[in-house]
Amino acid sequence: MQADLPEKRYYGIGEVARAFDVNTSLIRFWEKEFDVLQPKKNAKGNRKFTPSDIQNLELIYHLVKERGFTLEGAKLHLKENRQKSLETYEIIRKMEWVKAELIKIKEQL
Repeated sequence: MQADLPEKRYYGIGEVARAFDVNTSLIRFWEKEFDVLQPKKNAKGNRKFTPSDIQNLELIYHLVKERGFTLEGAKLHLKENRQKSLETYEIIRKMEWVKAELIKIKEQL
């Protein structure tokens, strides 16, 4: 899953939750569970997610929701293979995009 967010420096938790089609409580829960998520907080305590936080959320979403990892399994996987996981996830995203484009071409024929 790729979050469909505009290019910005910071994203609110509501924007992020809508992009991933999950509740804001799940985003807050993942923030507590995964050390790689460190959103900045303003004076009111509102979370502001950076593009790198979004990338980490995409990877966590992929591992937990799409591949079926447990939270402990996803944490372990991120600790041991973070760079490899990011590369693999990027390849999967590109392949899904190519597949979608090919389906569009097929439907036009």
